[in-house]
Amino acid sequence: MSKHSRKRRRLKSRANIENDLQVPGNGCVLPSANPSAIQVIAFGNGTFEEMQIKDVAQIKALREKFPIVWVNVDGLGNTAAIMALGQLFDLHPLALEDVVNQHQIAKCEEYESSLFFVSRMINLAPQIESEQLCLFLGKNFVITLQEFPGDCFDSVRDRIRKGRGKLPGGRSDFLAYVLLDSIVDSYFPVVDKLADDLDAVEDKIQLPGSAHLIADLHRVRNYVLLARRSVRPLRDAVNQLIRDPSPFVGDDVKVYLRDCHDHCIQVIELLETYRELCSDFRDYHISMVSNRMNEIMKLLTVISTIFMPLSFIASVYGMNFDTTKPWNMPELAWQFGYMFSLSLMLLTALSFVYYFWRRGWLTGDQFKPPDSK
Repeated sequence: MSKHSRKRRRLKSRANIENDLQVPGNGCVLPSANPSAIQVIAFGNGTFEEMQIKDVAQIKALREKFPIVWVNVDGLGNTAAIMALGQLFDLHPLALEDVVNQHQIAKCEEYESSLFFVSRMINLAPQIESEQLCLFLGKNFVITLQEFPGDCFDSVRDRIRKGRGKLPGGRSDFLAYVLLDSIVDSYFPVVDKLADDLDAVEDKIQLPGSAHLIADLHRVRNYVLLARRSVRPLRDAVNQLIRDPSPFVGDDVKVYLRDCHDHCIQVIELLETYRELCSDFRDYHISMVSNRMNEIMKLLTVISTIFMPLSFIASVYGMNFDTTKPWNMPELAWQFGYMFSLSLMLLTALSFVYYFWRRGWLTGDQFKPPDSK
């Protein structure tokens, strides 16, 4: 291939990449994506305005009227609305592509016009599930985009509506902190639910023959790992916000972010403890099953050992020898031969039982530690 051909091919590939970046996810939306519902809360100067919008152009008038605008998008099925938000707020195409691709880990990226933050929300009902939440932070706006309706921001909305605390008269970076703090606080009910599930599993371990114990234990362990994968990257992303200087996050807000970072560490430590408990419970259950199996095998072995000499005696006396010969069994013609053979069997069995009892094999005393003097 000539030099000019390679150059033309390289320029063509670069043009295709730039065209692809103009549409989030190359214009492809997952079939399972929910329809987009856009909620806007604009506030500041002691007032607020809240509405559900269908046209992104309505936000422009709110930005001119209020110092802070919070746009929340539930569902990522409307790519046109997401693209319109990107054009209105000058959001980077790469960030918009990460919004549509719903398998991102928690991270923090800074662009010229906004700060892009990805985190994971964990929902309890109907079961523990992880949901991607994307947050854009600008000078006078905050945009949150989530996969499903319903979130942990009701308390934040209530504070804005009632004008409580620093939030109504604050800045957009403080609003972003409050949202992140709500996400981290929502992990604690999940941790409490996992603790209750582990307590239930621990109670089942003590019961003999508990069905589906391993399945329940693996279910709880999967939830613990899911929460752990969600929180650990979030801790690093929040730490990046605290550590790196940014024109979008003030130093006074970083003090509050440290508290959010501490809560992340607490959740991670609890999840690490629960993960170890899951492994301990699994090993303990396997040990108990093995001990029960050993007890059963020990009982069967004792029974087999007792009956082995009895079978030998019965087989010897069951042979048809000629009683007229001097070196054959005289007991076969003896009138007490039958009682003698039964008594021999009983004495042999009792001797084995006494020997096993003295050794502690019938009571498990061989496993007891010696008494300390």
